[in-house]
Amino acid sequence: MFNRAKQYWDKKRFRLTAMGAVALSFLFAGLLVASPLHLTSRLEAGAASSTAQVSAATPGMPGSFADLAQKLGPTVVNIKVTKVEKVGFSQESPFSEGPYGDLFKRFFREMPRHPENFRMQGAGSGVIIGRDGYVLTNNHVVEGAKEVTVTLADKQEYKARVVGRDSRTDLAVLKIDPREPLTAAAMGDSDQLRVGDWVLAIGNPFGLSNTVTSGIVSAKGRVIGAGPYDDFIQTDAPINPGNSGGPLFDMKGEVVGINTAILSNGQGIGFAIPVNEVKPLVPQMISKGGVTRGYLGVSIQPITSELSKAMKLENSKGALVADVVPGSPADKAGIHPGDVIVAFNNKAVEEPRDLSSMVARTPVGQEAHVTVLRDGTRKQLAVKVEKLDSGEAKAEGSGQPSQGKWGLGLQDLNPGMSGQSTSKTDRGVLVASVQPGSPADLASIHQGDILLGINRQPVSAVKEAMEAISKAKDKDSLLLLVKRGEGTFFTALTL
Repeated sequence: MFNRAKQYWDKKRFRLTAMGAVALSFLFAGLLVASPLHLTSRLEAGAASSTAQVSAATPGMPGSFADLAQKLGPTVVNIKVTKVEKVGFSQESPFSEGPYGDLFKRFFREMPRHPENFRMQGAGSGVIIGRDGYVLTNNHVVEGAKEVTVTLADKQEYKARVVGRDSRTDLAVLKIDPREPLTAAAMGDSDQLRVGDWVLAIGNPFGLSNTVTSGIVSAKGRVIGAGPYDDFIQTDAPINPGNSGGPLFDMKGEVVGINTAILSNGQGIGFAIPVNEVKPLVPQMISKGGVTRGYLGVSIQPITSELSKAMKLENSKGALVADVVPGSPADKAGIHPGDVIVAFNNKAVEEPRDLSSMVARTPVGQEAHVTVLRDGTRKQLAVKVEKLDSGEAKAEGSGQPSQGKWGLGLQDLNPGMSGQSTSKTDRGVLVASVQPGSPADLASIHQGDILLGINRQPVSAVKEAMEAISKAKDKDSLLLLVKRGEGTFFTALTL
């Protein structure tokens, strides 16, 4: 009996032990499963916290522009302009061409043409640069204006007078007589701007006063063909008609540009004049009514890879001298066509617009040091900068032979051929024809162009041109000096 009872309790204890072991094993397994889940969630939470800290610490990303906009608003003005135009009907109407041209010509010819004065209104923006009432805007906003009205942010209106203008940089300074000192904007440093920096544009697009838009600096040093001193800041901060003349601010609340142009067929592409180009001009416009610039007397062009190869240059940096004005400072200093200007007053010239800007800012009468590359040799020349006159807007044959491999048909110049060319010159060789698809055609040589030189050798007759071509050391490349209209430039033909 006792043994049987003992066997019973031994079996019972074994079952309990086994069940406990199973339970412990499941519990341990549960801990093994739960622990990774718990650890993973902690790691994810930690990662999220770390990401949040990185995002919060990312510099340059403003949470709001409200405080900045409120502070800067009083420095921006609305400009209303009234122009008086004499308008009359003319025989040359916009409809004089096309299938109904004759009908419209008769219509406008028979209509009475009584010129009348029409008042035309325009609007733009400006920024206060002096507490005593000086306002900076674009020249194209006020050009030809009979009346100019400036409206402040608090709706006060003042009649304004134009005290200075500069058409080459599209800038103008206005003056109003405020009843009390104004809030003037601080001028910043546009050279410190970086592509990707945040900027604010404030103005009056489409007459909507005190409109604030934001964006970034998309690019710097843009050349858009507006003039010889193009050096624009490109931004995607929305700029629309009416923003012209308004300020572009950085995140410190300082003016870094004057909004000037938009790309008509694009979105998010606006252009502003860098404030560092503006600052030296403002005192001249206020004191003299205009801007006095330095003048060198050269026509310059960029150096393409083809030109660099043809001229055996190490790189494409510098400004290539295409022509020198006789009697100009450059001519007196010994600068020649074909020289590459690589430095001006010990400052590197990377491209032609650098030189234009440097010369323009040089005081008239000052001697400048010009570094040129000539036939692979670096030369230092001294040039005395003169005043750029208002009329000087520059940035700085026999029978037709076979066109040959270059695709050029040339003729000697003679007095009876003046109508075949747009260039007024008595030297060079006329391009009478250009073969389509030829090296000359690919280099954009036009019929009517004048060749002044081939491979740095002046030419005045077809015979000289053919000799220069035949003597070329590099049989796969030609360096041409071309005159077209009033301009002169180098180009390279390659096979």
